[in-house]
Amino acid sequence: MKNTAVLYIHGKGGNAAEAEHYRSLLPNAEVIGFDYRAETPWDAAPEFAAFVAGLGHEHIVLIANSIGAYFSMSSGIADSIERAFFVSPIVSMEKLIESMMTWANVTERQLEAEKTIETAFGETLSWDYLSYVRTHPIAWDVPTEILYGETDHLQSPDTVRSFAEAHNAGFTVMPGGEHWFHTPEQMRFLDEWMKELL
Repeated sequence: MKNTAVLYIHGKGGNAAEAEHYRSLLPNAEVIGFDYRAETPWDAAPEFAAFVAGLGHEHIVLIANSIGAYFSMSSGIADSIERAFFVSPIVSMEKLIESMMTWANVTERQLEAEKTIETAFGETLSWDYLSYVRTHPIAWDVPTEILYGETDHLQSPDTVRSFAEAHNAGFTVMPGGEHWFHTPEQMRFLDEWMKELL
């Protein structure tokens, strides 16, 4: 993987320093973490596009986690990406928002009327966000491998499996794995998964 840039995109609450973990797995590549500021896909699109354009690399491998995968797919950078590795990706923001509405006992009619609703679990439901993701479907044709934790509570296995099948992506499930890969066992599983695919 010489002359290759590896771009790491963190999930919510994460940061670019997490890219350090991948340097030992990819010693011949320049591993770059991206501390984006965007909190919505419409803000992410220009920010991600500008960052990727500024890298100046012909070959970019993407490693994206959780919502970082969704922002990457929705930002129009696919043409610049040679290969992608997604860890616990949000592949359907619509389904995630609908799930959060169910958890918060909020109907579509309520959300449309109130526009934004704060939830007890710390997320703000937004009618504009839901409307945006419904009118901006994902277009992604990059060779992709997905690692999914069996107990991931943010995206169902059927949702991720359907995405993988529709996009010809590899799909690996860690038995007992969580949405957030962070324990020594989970990180070892992630490392072995990547080593086998590189």
